[in-house]
Amino acid sequence: MLEVEAKFGVRDPEDVRVRLDRKGVQMARRQRERDVYYNAPHRDFGQTDEALRVRYDDTGFTVTYKGPRVRVGSAKAREEFNLKVASGETLEGILSRLGFRLAATVSKMREFYEMGDVTVTLDDVEGLGTFIEIEILTEDDKEDAADRIGVIAKELGVDGPPIYTSYLEMLLSRQQ
Repeated sequence: MLEVEAKFGVRDPEDVRVRLDRKGVQMARRQRERDVYYNAPHRDFGQTDEALRVRYDDTGFTVTYKGPRVRVGSAKAREEFNLKVASGETLEGILSRLGFRLAATVSKMREFYEMGDVTVTLDDVEGLGTFIEIEILTEDDKEDAADRIGVIAKELGVDGPPIYTSYLEMLLSRQQ
């Protein structure tokens, strides 16, 4: 499965909410997420543009692997695998004992808006600010997904250049 998404900084989240409401799109849910990122003992995910995280949220615990990013128009695409686990703490213990090292933790309050096969999130990320992500999961039609994301961004009044760095990368660059 490919995740195709575009992320933008948001100056006025209320304006985005109003525009979503005008389109008849209501918030599906709001939840706090804590993402704990790990680096591998045998390669540096920062160098290979991969990510391994354990997510803690209202629905439970999920381990996610993300492959290297590929630019698609003004969006990015990357392979993504998710697996629900019974205990995030147990998984983190296993990763630690296998030599994986804690890279960083990203915490955010996230609002989800569903528009058919498109997910729009408004993210208030601790230490970074507010962002909008527009995402489509697809098997192989990444160009069409990127075009649709661009149209939705314009409809929601999102301007400015897309942000290709992850929240993890932004947070790590601020800590240096």
